[in-house]
Amino acid sequence: MATIKDIAVSAGVSSATVSRILNNDTTLNVSPETRQKVLDTAHMLNYKKKSRASSKSVFTLGIVQWFSPQQELEDNYYLLVRQGIEDFCMQNCIHVVRTYKADINYMDALKNVDALICVGKFTKAEIKHFREVTSSIIFLDMPIEDNNVSTITLDFEDAMKMGMDYLTSLGHKRIGFLGGKEYLADNSLFPDTRKDLFSAYCKKHGLDYEPYVLEEAFTIESGYHLMNRILEKDTLPTAIITSSDPIAIGALRALNDKGLHVPEDISLMGFDDTSLSAFTAPPLTTIHAPAYDMGNFGASILYNILKTQPATAMKIKLPCQLMVRQSCQKI
Repeated sequence: MATIKDIAVSAGVSSATVSRILNNDTTLNVSPETRQKVLDTAHMLNYKKKSRASSKSVFTLGIVQWFSPQQELEDNYYLLVRQGIEDFCMQNCIHVVRTYKADINYMDALKNVDALICVGKFTKAEIKHFREVTSSIIFLDMPIEDNNVSTITLDFEDAMKMGMDYLTSLGHKRIGFLGGKEYLADNSLFPDTRKDLFSAYCKKHGLDYEPYVLEEAFTIESGYHLMNRILEKDTLPTAIITSSDPIAIGALRALNDKGLHVPEDISLMGFDDTSLSAFTAPPLTTIHAPAYDMGNFGASILYNILKTQPATAMKIKLPCQLMVRQSCQKI
């Protein structure tokens, strides 16, 4: 059986440091890298506390990310979710097994996890497989109707109302929507409720919108293409709301290339509040999606509540906030 001394030798730190890390001593001043190295080593050596012979000393949390690492870099929404998870785990001495669906045999890495966080969109078959790995599971950013499954999602209904209320308060009555399409592993389309909420709002308030609703992908390139398609029309909308900041940034570039100015010619609103949105020209008005908090809360809830099954499943919606900057103005 592995001992604290074995972990110390393998990790290259003192036995006292190992002991304090494994006992979650918050007064210990070590780098995050050292802390994670000790946790990884303890997990690798299958270390068990003598006082808890029947349980592992290091709680292991699996993360399944439906985006690939490359996609995370291109749209950092899901990167922020994962960072929120991993920061909580680092602070609480939780060993992390991170996987991407793009990894070969990614399910094999999850065989011995104590709990599982699934980030993104998954098919019913995939959800079934994940629940076979562990009953301690939570899904982030995907609403699931099954009342036995815990989820944390964004309150899109309130978010879209907030954004549209702001645009109409500025006098806009001809508003467009640029969205993205997401496909599951079985090639089925996962619907973006923001589009439906946008359309319902426009119908209720008598707004002109139907010629200006387009969807492609959640990328800067798609935003650029979609905006150019809008610009081919005889009449332009006075404002456009998008379903992601990358789409809005691409749209902004297309408008600039055509010699149009934001917000003088068209007001533009993003969604997510990524780090780039405050540094565009002009700075982008957007809806802040608490992606980091979603990950952090998800890890906390799973570790403190859902790890001891049976537990009542939770359906949590996080509120969004409107970030008013300089890309929208009054008619």
